[in-house]
Amino acid sequence: MIGILGGTFDPIHYGHLRTALDVQQCLSLSEVRFIPCGEPPHRNKPVAEPLQRLAMVRAAIAGEKTFVADDREIRRHGPSYMVDTLASLKKDFKSESLCLILGTDAFNGLEQWYQWQRILDLANIVVMQRPACDSKVKLNKRVLTLLKQRIVDVDTMKRSDNGKVCFVPVTQLDISATTIRQYWQENKSIHFFLPDSVLTLIQQQNIY
Repeated sequence: MIGILGGTFDPIHYGHLRTALDVQQCLSLSEVRFIPCGEPPHRNKPVAEPLQRLAMVRAAIAGEKTFVADDREIRRHGPSYMVDTLASLKKDFKSESLCLILGTDAFNGLEQWYQWQRILDLANIVVMQRPACDSKVKLNKRVLTLLKQRIVDVDTMKRSDNGKVCFVPVTQLDISATTIRQYWQENKSIHFFLPDSVLTLIQQQNIY
C-alpha cells in the first residue's frame, strides 16, 4: 500500500514529515509519496514557485527510504485535482493499493473537492488526527454520514484496495507554513520548524 500526501509544501516542515512517518508506520506503507500541488484549485497561489517547493520536498526527505518526492502535479498543466493525480498513480502502480492521507480540515471539506466520489474508487482515505488540536474540531456530519459505511479500523484498512476510511492518531506538532513564512519576513529564526536542508535552500534562493 502506497501513501499519498499532497499539499503546497510552502514550505514543507516537521509537521508534514512527522505525521507522514506516523501514518507510514501505523499502516506499514511501502512508501509515502509527497506530491507538491501545481495549481491549487481551492486556495491562493503558493508563495514559492513549483520547482522551489519540489526542491524543498526533495531536500527534506533525502535519506528517508520510505519517502518519495513525486512531481506529477507540477508537470501537469491546469488545476491540480487529486482525482486526476490518483488516476495517474493507479496507471503507474497497477498492483498497489493507494492510501490518500488527509488532515481533519481537508477531510471535512472533502465533498467540495472535484469529483470527490471517484477518489474512493481509486484509493482508501486515512484521516490524521492530532489528539489535542482535533478534539476542538467538529467533524463534518454530512461527510461522516456519506462515508459511515466506509469507516474501518486500521487492520481492515491494510486489507482494503480502495473505498475505505480510517482515522489514525498522529504526533501533535502545531507548526504551519504560514507561521514559518511570517517568522522569516519578521527576521525571526525558523530553525527547528523544518530540516536544515530546507532552511539552506530558503536562504540560498531567497525563496521568501
